[in-house]
Amino acid sequence: MIDTNFLNSLGRFSLIVNKRVTSNYTGQKKSFAVGRGMLFKDHRMYAPGDDFRSIDWKVFARTDHLYIKNYEEERSATVHVIVDKSSSMNFGKPLSKFEYASMIGVGFAYLGMKDNSRVQFSTFSDDIDIFQPRRGLSQTVSMVHYLNDTKTQGYSKLNDALKKYRRFLNSRSLVILISDFLVDKSEIKESLCLLGKTEAKIIQVLDPVEKNMSLSGDFDLRDSETGLKLRSFITPRLKSYYQEALEEHSNAIEKECSALGLNFYQITTDTPIFDAFFRMLAR
Repeated sequence: MIDTNFLNSLGRFSLIVNKRVTSNYTGQKKSFAVGRGMLFKDHRMYAPGDDFRSIDWKVFARTDHLYIKNYEEERSATVHVIVDKSSSMNFGKPLSKFEYASMIGVGFAYLGMKDNSRVQFSTFSDDIDIFQPRRGLSQTVSMVHYLNDTKTQGYSKLNDALKKYRRFLNSRSLVILISDFLVDKSEIKESLCLLGKTEAKIIQVLDPVEKNMSLSGDFDLRDSETGLKLRSFITPRLKSYYQEALEEHSNAIEKECSALGLNFYQITTDTPIFDAFFRMLAR
């Protein structure tokens, strides 16, 4: 069950998108578009057909020439929150990876709405479920209800999901992609390239047990996505090998993100949610 009490604490943060964005919504982010807005940009000579009300009469009084004011419109970003709901995300106690990832997703959506940004929220596994962008903090409630009713299932087909989602990324916006990323590195690399030039936070959520392999002895292991079973005796040597492999996998993701100009974070579900946001927003 997703706990939303942390949202009040997030109120002290501002969701800052460092790039200028283009959209049709008025908000608090600067756009490349020029129009009638709050931020003065420059002057240009008056030409027949221009809005007569835009003439700067103070300039006319000084120069005896007609100039109009150009304004730079303040427009909002689109915040795209994409959460993995594949079967592997069901792992962990007391919070599963999906529940923790959902809290992060809801937190970013809340900050986006609070900042008057357009928010589009989606979940994916072997397909992607896309919600139409809406405004207003009340949408957070319906989002939480949906996530609490969502069942983790299916394979994590990240590349297929982002190929379908790519058509929504036609503006310079903020993408929050949350998954355990326990898929082939080549698929992750190809998927991240689909994000184009958008600003993105790539968030890998892991359970402490799978990150540290805090198990030992004889176990029947089952792949939550394929159902395949493997009987194994977990020794200190096997633990060491596993941890090295996982670290190499995560480092490869971080390296690819760095090459593409994306921000990468690895967070375990035992991290207090407020601390996780402090880390992700402080960079």
